[in-house]
Amino acid sequence: MSVTEIDLETFPRKEHVRYFSALAYPYVGVTQNIDLTAFLPRIRQRGYPFFLTFLWCVSAAANAVPELRQRLSNGKLLQYDFCCTSHTVARPDGTYCYCTLDCGKEFDTFLPYAERMQTAALETGSIEESAEEAQSLIFVSCMPWMSFTALVQPVPYPADSNPRITWGRFTTENGRTQMPVSLLCNHALVDGRHLAEFYAQLERQLLRFGTQSGLI
Repeated sequence: MSVTEIDLETFPRKEHVRYFSALAYPYVGVTQNIDLTAFLPRIRQRGYPFFLTFLWCVSAAANAVPELRQRLSNGKLLQYDFCCTSHTVARPDGTYCYCTLDCGKEFDTFLPYAERMQTAALETGSIEESAEEAQSLIFVSCMPWMSFTALVQPVPYPADSNPRITWGRFTTENGRTQMPVSLLCNHALVDGRHLAEFYAQLERQLLRFGTQSGLI
């Protein structure tokens, strides 16, 4: 993973950065239902775990949008060439820990790697992350107990610029299976069109698993 510093003085959104960075809550977010009708049967047929497979697709979609790889740090604007994910892993006692994954691996390599990393996180992981460790990450969580139409998330102060992606329980109605996916970003870097591009990229990734030829 490499990182490039962007000159804020020539950055097209420099006024947006200054304006939103001065706000107590500079975030913008949306929740959209994602269609899983074709996706679910294909991954079930192949025995793929839902969470890790969907996470891999989410990471690919987020990394395809450059603005979701940008971070504000100590007055600087940085852009990473790739951002790993940090997701919550449930513990038997009802608490959770964080697991960081490199979702840029080829899918068949990613699955066994991710399962090993989750096991290791359960054994030694925590919810402690340094600011330096967390800076490049995409924060991911799942609420499989319920569907939802909106989501309010805890955020730090001063504000960070890590995207936060959360999904809920999927439901089937009239033959279509849908699942809510929430995306929260720092508005200094991300506008509505960037949010929309993430969802378009996610739908594209899911279709890779929903075709007759499988993962392409």
